[in-house]
Amino acid sequence: MAQEFETALESVLKRQLPGCRALLAWEQLTAGASQETYRLEIEEASGTRRYALRRSPAQLDPQSAVGTISLETEAQLLQLAGAAGIPGPTVHYVLREDDGLGSGFVMDWLNGETLGQRIVRSEALADARAKLARECGQILGRIHSLDWASSPLAEALPRISPEHLVRDTWATYRDLQVPVPMIDYCYRWLLDNAPGTWRTTLVHGDFRNGNLMVTPEGINGVLDWELAHIGDPLRDLGWLCVNSWRFGNDALAVGGFGTIDELREGYRETSGIEVSRDEIKYWQVFGSFWWAMATLQMADAWRRGETPSLERPVIGRRSSEAQMDCVNLLIPGEFDLPDEGAVIADGTQLPMPGELLSGVAAFLKDELASELQGRQAFLAKVAANSLGIAQREFQFGGDLAKKEQERLEQLLGQRGSLEVLRWELVHRLRTDMALDTPGLAGHLRQTVAGQLAIDQPRYPALH
Repeated sequence: MAQEFETALESVLKRQLPGCRALLAWEQLTAGASQETYRLEIEEASGTRRYALRRSPAQLDPQSAVGTISLETEAQLLQLAGAAGIPGPTVHYVLREDDGLGSGFVMDWLNGETLGQRIVRSEALADARAKLARECGQILGRIHSLDWASSPLAEALPRISPEHLVRDTWATYRDLQVPVPMIDYCYRWLLDNAPGTWRTTLVHGDFRNGNLMVTPEGINGVLDWELAHIGDPLRDLGWLCVNSWRFGNDALAVGGFGTIDELREGYRETSGIEVSRDEIKYWQVFGSFWWAMATLQMADAWRRGETPSLERPVIGRRSSEAQMDCVNLLIPGEFDLPDEGAVIADGTQLPMPGELLSGVAAFLKDELASELQGRQAFLAKVAANSLGIAQREFQFGGDLAKKEQERLEQLLGQRGSLEVLRWELVHRLRTDMALDTPGLAGHLRQTVAGQLAIDQPRYPALH
């Protein structure tokens, strides 16, 4: 199969890229459910040059690419954006069916940093960070000004209203059949506060730290357009400010590298439009609401065996992070956290499960990971994280569940198991329970904070 792929790819490159003499090397960098990315080394008359290939394998439906649009449509978006001066790779060729390579396109290889943690911390990018939030605003202003209506994209891109986005996200959560009252609370708030009017523009859909190529000079490329659609452009600004994409630097709301005022100013410069903080806040809430649902969806797919991996169940535990971000945006206040210094066992028994898990996690993280390289080292840390969650569940889960049940009995005025009471609260939130019901905000805040203390106690929203 690899030889057949290489032969077909080299044939396409020689036909379609002027000056291409040979395919010297290729390497698959990512392999998602439907999209793949390759780095290509090509011999040209002037020397060796790198390109990138994004594709969906031939056996897959071209319309099944991750997100809502095909790779052909994504290529058209990159071409439209490039013509308007938006940084990104030049698309050189869009694959055809008779190429035998599936759906995809060949584009320039860009050099730069895409890892969010490095973008917010790297000394080499310190000068770029100082202007990055403003630059993001400027680029988004240009994206939202693109003339999509007079291009083939007018028929290819879905049109999605703010209310449809909220209802569709909640419906996906509902179908998972898990009771998460904070998600239902957010759903009600988002419907109650949905914008009555909005501009209709091209929306990138996933414009955030991690999907930007950054160099010491600034943004070198806007990547991953597969969630693009026609809708409210302010969704892009709010998504960029979601806490999950700050990579631990919670003090700077825009991607962990800048302020909302810098983002707003950059956006005004290129769009001529003044965006309020409240407008951005609405889409911040939506972004965290969406991510809280999406992580649960990933956990469900893992549990059903669709996406077997070590990482997916840990990602599923990140729902509490996004829920806590919603808490801090909508119902901030005080809450109690478990004592991390509490003794796991009383010392009179053999080492207890929590102690055993803690020891194994420390070994994986502190010893084994340092002896491994690349993905294996990463997976050792993921395994340590999984065991840490399990250890905290042993240590705190029972007490937190008991207190949650007691709060629910008082709030709902009835007795029952924790599962039954959670479903009862969800049912009431989906029908006629007022969001300002006494005790509701405090219960939700404490419940989410307690769960997050188990899942990720270092997450900035807890502190």
